[in-house]
Parts: sequence; C-alpha cells; structure tokens
Amino acid sequence: MKRRIIMSMLAGATLLAGTLLGTGPVSAAETAAASARSADVPAEFGSDWHDPSTAAPPVTKPSAKSCQVTVAEAQFRDFTPYKGTYTPPDGCGDRWSKVVLRLDGKVKGRQFDRLGYLHVGGVEIFRTSTPQPSPDGIEWSVEKGVTRYSDTFRRGQDVEMLIGNVVDDTYTGIIDVKVTLTFYAGKPAATPDRVLTLNGGTDGTGAATLTTPRNSERIVAEVYATGSGGGCEEYWYLSVPGSAPYSCQADGGPYREVQIRVDGQLAGIAAPFPTVWTGGWSNPFLWYVVPGPRAFDIKPIEYDLTPFAGILNDGRPHRVEVSVVGVPEGQSGWSAPVNVLVWQDAKSAHVSGSLTRHKADDLSNSSRYTPGSEHRVDTEGGHRLAVAGYVDTSHGRVTTTITRALANTSVHRWTDGESTDALDATWTDDESVTVDGRGPARTTATHRTYTMDGTTTLGAADRLRTVLTLGDRAAVVETRGGRRAAWSRLDDTYAGDATYTVNVPRDQRHAVGTTSERYRIHGSGGCYDRSLTSVQGVLTEERTGC
Repeated sequence: MKRRIIMSMLAGATLLAGTLLGTGPVSAAETAAASARSADVPAEFGSDWHDPSTAAPPVTKPSAKSCQVTVAEAQFRDFTPYKGTYTPPDGCGDRWSKVVLRLDGKVKGRQFDRLGYLHVGGVEIFRTSTPQPSPDGIEWSVEKGVTRYSDTFRRGQDVEMLIGNVVDDTYTGIIDVKVTLTFYAGKPAATPDRVLTLNGGTDGTGAATLTTPRNSERIVAEVYATGSGGGCEEYWYLSVPGSAPYSCQADGGPYREVQIRVDGQLAGIAAPFPTVWTGGWSNPFLWYVVPGPRAFDIKPIEYDLTPFAGILNDGRPHRVEVSVVGVPEGQSGWSAPVNVLVWQDAKSAHVSGSLTRHKADDLSNSSRYTPGSEHRVDTEGGHRLAVAGYVDTSHGRVTTTITRALANTSVHRWTDGESTDALDATWTDDESVTVDGRGPARTTATHRTYTMDGTTTLGAADRLRTVLTLGDRAAVVETRGGRRAAWSRLDDTYAGDATYTVNVPRDQRHAVGTTSERYRIHGSGGCYDRSLTSVQGVLTEERTGC
C-alpha cells in the first residue's frame, strides 16, 4: 500500500490572528518533497493508484497530554446505520484545549462514492463522502477539529453513523471505517455553553422546534446542507429550465439558496458550496487521488441568529425551518441537519432583547434558454438580507447587526445528446457581522467566492474527456473600532484533465489523467502554501512553502 497522507480540512474560513492552522517553519524535507517522479508514471491508469491526498493543511495539535476514544468502528455494506455509545475520556478532565476527530477508512474492488454522517447525542459532528476505490484497494484518513462540540462530549451519548452503501456481485467495495476523538488537556478552549438540536413536532404543527436557554446571549445555527442522493440535485448547478432539452430540469434553473427561518420569518440566507463528489462530472479518474475541495469534510453553513435571541429566549419552543430555494416541488435530494450553538450569560437568569431591523430584498433569479446547434442557458440570481437586534445582558446591551448578499452567475452550454456539456459558474456570499456593546464595535466581514469551469466531451471511439477547474476562496477582515485587527485570504484551487473509454469493461478503459490542487492561506496569523499533482494515479509532485 502506498504511503498515506492525512487529509485535514479547515473548520472554517474565518482564520484570524493567532488561529491560522498549519503554520510554522517549513522543513528541508518538506521543501525537498517537490520532486518529480515521472519515471514511475505508467502510460495509463492500472489496477492500483496512490491513496487519496489533499493539499489542505493538517489540523494543529497541542503538545499537552491527550486521551483517545473510539467513537465508531464499522463495515458498511448497506443502509443499516452503526449504533453504539460514547463515553467521555478518562484522565483528561472535562474541559479540553482541543478535540480532534479522525476517520480512517479503507475500501477495495468496485464502488461508487457514498455520503455519510456521524451523530453523537443527536448532534451531527461530521459529514463526509468517500473516495472510489481501486481494484487493489485504497486507504484514506480525514481529520477535523471538533472542539466546538465539547458540551456534547462531556456526557455519555448514543452514537449513530451511516455511510449508505450497496454491495453485490458488481459493486463489491465494503467501506471499512474507524472514527476516534482525541482530547487534549490544557487551558480550556472558549466553546459554546450548549450544543442543541431541533425537536420534531413539539409545537403541534409537526414542524421542527428549538427551545433555547432563557439566558442565551449568542446563538449560532449550523446547517450541513448537501445536495446528493444520486438524483439531479447531486448536480444542481447543471439543472436547466423545463423549456430546455436537458436531462436535469428545474423550473427556476440552477439557482440554489439555503434559507433558515424562525417562526416563519427569514433569519438567514447562504449560497450552498457546489461540492463535486468523487464520481462527479461523469469522470471518476479526475478524483481517484486528488478529491475536489471539501469532498471529504463537508463544512456546515453558519447563521448568526443572535438578533432573534430576544424572541427565542422566552422559554417556549419556536419553529426553525431550513429550506433550499430552487428545488423542484416534490423532489428530494437535499439533506440539511441543524445544530444550534448557544453561549449563555452566567450572571443572568433571563436575557431579554428585541429584533430591531429586518429587511429582505426580493430574490432575483433569471435563467434564460437560447436554442441552437449549441444549447445555452444564462443564469443570474441573487438575494440580500439585513437583520439587527439587541440583548440586555449582565454586562450591558449588546447589538448584533448582520448583512448578507448572495449572487450567482453561470453559462451552461451543451449539444444534442449532451455529447458536449460545459459550465462556467461563479457564486459569491458576502457577510458582515457587527457586534456593538462593551468596548469598541467589532465587525467581521467575509467575502466567499466559489467557481466551477468545466467541459465534458464524448468524442470518437467513445473517448470521454473532462477538463475542470474548481475554486474555493474566502477573504476575511476583522475590525475593532473601525481599525483592522486581523485578516486572512484562502485560495483552494483544483484542476483536472482526464480521458477514458466509456461503455467497456473496467480494464479496457485506457484512462489517462492529470489532477492538481494548490491550497494557499495567508494573513495576520501566518501563511501556508501546498501543491499536489498526480498523473495516471501516481503522485508526481508535492510542494510546500510560503
């Protein structure tokens, strides 16, 4: 088995002063790793290839004493979830400086990519998808910082994990995984006081509800939203209006937006990340070694609901609903579990407050079809929301003001029979959160940009070629009293070009492919820059440096 490279995804893009992961001096060995292994590159893909690898930085770990707990260990053959119990670690206290989740997986034979989740005490702490295996087998690992869920980890809990799978005479790959949590002692990290989930049907209407502690002073919802399941919503960004002759149709076209509502009132909007799973764009050879951004560690969308704290803190259940704009009525394909993180005012029994501003612009969405020898759909969509509210805490009145603006533009071109299928799309999600109370006002401004530019062509002799570039970018600036206090810029770029013969047995595909990823992040907390390149399943280049 080829050497393994741990895949680690950043918990979020808000990497500010003192929190930049993976920083520090670059060793001579890491620099020397920029070596070409061209002599080892075969003419085409064989029955084995390098284990999946990513350029993202590793999760940093303290040097303090640590304790490890196995949360789940299972072999997934079908859609039966693993169920077990979690017991807090013994010997590291119940307040930790860091908690790190690690998944180790292996699979061999033939199998599709599969989507999975891990729940501890009903809280979703991890959502993932799997790589597609080689006939000889692959192993992979994923690490994720999960310190924010410390409240959940302090008590014994039920555990449920599922990576839904199908194993038969054709699809032989059994997905074998082990998940551990490592707890690090030391100075306790600042974490939410409570981690809540929604209750179903407790308001008499069947809707999911939330009851927050009456002294909540900050409330953040996180939503693990994924379009998946094998239907068209797995490729929602390629859908077209019903008037266009294409295999995936939606009346409003490809525009998608994840919304959260409190008691029916719009409380948050977000652009979903256009995740490409490891069978995406009809070409698994793009993803065998280098997966697309976020494919193995799906980041939740975060919504700051603090302006609604005055409403939520009355001790009663309130309806909280998540929906995805643009999904055709009655069509499934999206999963959107919700966790709610709560910070409490220890010196108050009840934190009162009020929603002082709520302005939601009309959602714009135009998806225009132009017929011809080359069909074309041009899409422009967007939405804006501004909310503000205050809470009266033991340390004074604190006002939170949030603005969020979304935009999506895309050009989708294809020919009859979809023998050529191309998309050039950009999504932006701009958010500003200002907290004004004790001390200078603090504003965190985040500009997120996601890009997808690809073409699949089915040519002579049934040779299918896909050329694709993906981008995951974020710029974050934090100001205090109007002066910049911290900043960071993230640029995670994937590029792939792969060709194989379709409609033939696996050993007759004669596949070739080059894939690469460069992950760069720099700012007031330091810098990190790493690149990977694979050719025909061989890792040919690995560069690290700033």
